[in-house]
Amino acid sequence: MMVPATAVAGAIVFGMANGAIAASFDVSGQTFKVGASKLVGDGFEQYGGIANEKDGTLHPVAVSEIADARLYDLCQSVNASIPGMKIVLTINAGGNGKPARAKGLLIDMDSLEGDATFTNIQIGRDATDLNEHALKKSFGQSADKVVITDLRQVARSTSAGTFNLTGLKLKVNVGDKAKECFPDPK
Repeated sequence: MMVPATAVAGAIVFGMANGAIAASFDVSGQTFKVGASKLVGDGFEQYGGIANEKDGTLHPVAVSEIADARLYDLCQSVNASIPGMKIVLTINAGGNGKPARAKGLLIDMDSLEGDATFTNIQIGRDATDLNEHALKKSFGQSADKVVITDLRQVARSTSAGTFNLTGLKLKVNVGDKAKECFPDPK
């Protein structure tokens, strides 16, 4: 089944009732972008949640859990500009057919775009069946497998049990070279 990822993410945001789960750490309040030519994930679950900043600021998020994820041509960027100087930190990995790999991946995201195929998807589950800390009666969905091509994600936090970045390249880009992984979503 082909489902536009933005429609699925939109349904989650509109369907959640005030969020479900707090991140296991305080988020910075700044978002970052993650792009990949393809994400292949086994054991997918998604539901609404809240990311908390240290000062108490709350951000509604879509929480995605993936038991085992492979990311091809991974790009992560953080805009760290200061007045008068454009600065973007980029991390690239998972190229040349050797994907970056994450186990126990947990993502708090603001938006997601791409073309998605879900295997054995269940939409409209009670989120507490997916995560015991989720808000009771809130919206959730799960699938045995997810494949997203042309992934573009804006996230607040990511954590994983293990995250192997094959071919890791980290770079601080300044001025005209300070470009993020993709333009801001519309």
